[in-house]
Amino acid sequence: MTATEMLERLVGFATVSRDSNLELIRFIEAYLDQFNVEHWRVENDDGSKANLLARIGPEVAGGVVLSGHTDVVPVDGQPWSSDPFILTDKGDGKLYGRGTCDMKGFIACALAEVPNWMAQGLQRPIYLALSYDEEVGCIGAPRMIDRLMAEHPRPDAVIVGEPTLMQPVVAHKGATNLRTTVTGRAAHSSQIDQGVSAIHVAARLVSRIEDIMTELRAEGRIDEAFNVVHSSLHVGKIAGGTAINIMARECIFEWEIRHLPSDRFEELLSRVNAYAAELEAEMQQRAPDTGIVTEALNLTVPALADDNNTEVLKLCRELLDEGAQPSGAVAYATEAGQFQRVGLPTIICGPGSIRQAHQPDEYIEIEQLAASTRFMQALGRRLA
Repeated sequence: MTATEMLERLVGFATVSRDSNLELIRFIEAYLDQFNVEHWRVENDDGSKANLLARIGPEVAGGVVLSGHTDVVPVDGQPWSSDPFILTDKGDGKLYGRGTCDMKGFIACALAEVPNWMAQGLQRPIYLALSYDEEVGCIGAPRMIDRLMAEHPRPDAVIVGEPTLMQPVVAHKGATNLRTTVTGRAAHSSQIDQGVSAIHVAARLVSRIEDIMTELRAEGRIDEAFNVVHSSLHVGKIAGGTAINIMARECIFEWEIRHLPSDRFEELLSRVNAYAAELEAEMQQRAPDTGIVTEALNLTVPALADDNNTEVLKLCRELLDEGAQPSGAVAYATEAGQFQRVGLPTIICGPGSIRQAHQPDEYIEIEQLAASTRFMQALGRRLA
């Protein structure tokens, strides 16, 4: 099966994060069974989703982990010109479909190469680490990483195949999603001094969240390797109130912190919490039953630091068509930081452009698939 044929099969599974990915996992398991590849499921708590860990080659230390996520983002409300879950070739050198670049293209190239790797008799293993729920906070990968470290010989390197146009990436920001609930006291809007508007308080806190970014720049907490050179704080959703003439009892907003590898999420959150505590004290002077609560919606996805990666970066560059290439940093988060956190040298390198990810008419260029296939073939030769 070619990489394109494999990609056609993978795109056909609508593995949107809100749904199960088990149908796709079963397909990959059956495919690997054809070549007697050992593999292990690592399921979520209720068994509705699963990571898949596979090893091609001997059970020895060393080798390379190829990591990718099986889930995709929704297509709801997007103006697609073709069925997003049918791989479409329009004759323009691109293959269209949800997940083509983010990141089933990388997975397809790896799976298509499995029979060749098995025939080569690898001296060091290639691991496939396929996760669930990456798009909603890298939720699935940690338990798979724990299983890898506990039950298998230690690999030498990890390559996460997020779309980088086959350019090595050595750093990314960390990410945490949060929800803040402001509870005020309802009152008639004509009696403004009798209530506490949760919306007004939330607005002040939202403004403070944005102001913190200005402070970070002023303090020189920047990293020029990133296109957004500072840690970013962003409010994406807000809702509150019941009527225009009622002081809102509740306002809820959801927001995120994307922190540089050189920053700590906890310290940035503490700045927000400090101002929230001031606002809460003001509120409770007027109404003791008011308050502000912030909760994390996911475990913090750790940043990937440009550290302890010399050998894996050298390997990646040697495997690439054009040899040594400059490395970069990206603002999005991946499971790379989770692999690095357990001491595994990790970089990111995969086919396609992040500019196409999550977009209507998402596509991957056929040449990018070909470049990734050549990379996989070179990896097999190296480990044989």
